[in-house]
Amino acid sequence: MAAIGGTEVMIIIVVFFLLFGAKRLPEMANALGRSKGEFQRGLDEATRLPREARTVADLEAGGMTPDVALVERAKALGLDPSGMDPADLQRKVDALEQAEE
Repeated sequence: MAAIGGTEVMIIIVVFFLLFGAKRLPEMANALGRSKGEFQRGLDEATRLPREARTVADLEAGGMTPDVALVERAKALGLDPSGMDPADLQRKVDALEQAEE
């Protein structure tokens, strides 16, 4: 598949001029630019919200990420978490915490 070259772009521009007229093209380009800007703002907002929620959760956890909090729980139970997979560590910590109850 070949990339679009200069000749193809010129043909597309001429076709747009014929279909929409010279006055309508700047309006369409302006509307397209505004739409792109609104889309980008929406995308930024959508991707920023989860990050803010994680930051709040980390602050509520004393600044610790969930993995660090899990390691601290394991150490408190007398378990050595070094070299363990986080999923395995989670299962062992949960089992030990249930056994204590």
